[in-house]
Amino acid sequence: MPPTDEPSPELASEERRARDIEVPIRLYKTVTVFSTLFAVLAVVGGFLVLDVATQQSSLSAEEVNVPIALAGIGLIALGAVVYAFSTRFRAQGMGKSKDDADEPADNG
Repeated sequence: MPPTDEPSPELASEERRARDIEVPIRLYKTVTVFSTLFAVLAVVGGFLVLDVATQQSSLSAEEVNVPIALAGIGLIALGAVVYAFSTRFRAQGMGKSKDDADEPADNG
């Protein structure tokens, strides 16, 4: 079998743990609540701005307000990035990730 560029499962698990940020439980709760709130507001706001730019999809492609539409898409992307970044946080003593190689594969 030819060698692959894929890391071994143990190495991939170690890389995932290295990217996680361990914080106290109080900070974890605060980060989770506010980052989720901000992400949801940014995504919903982005869709609203995009809706304004296209006037509820009633405009032809030439009539769309491109800067406002790009701002809406940017807000949606910002919400996604914030949410993705917030998933890096772990509280001290949290259980292991379901992706860890130590867990059995038949867990559901």
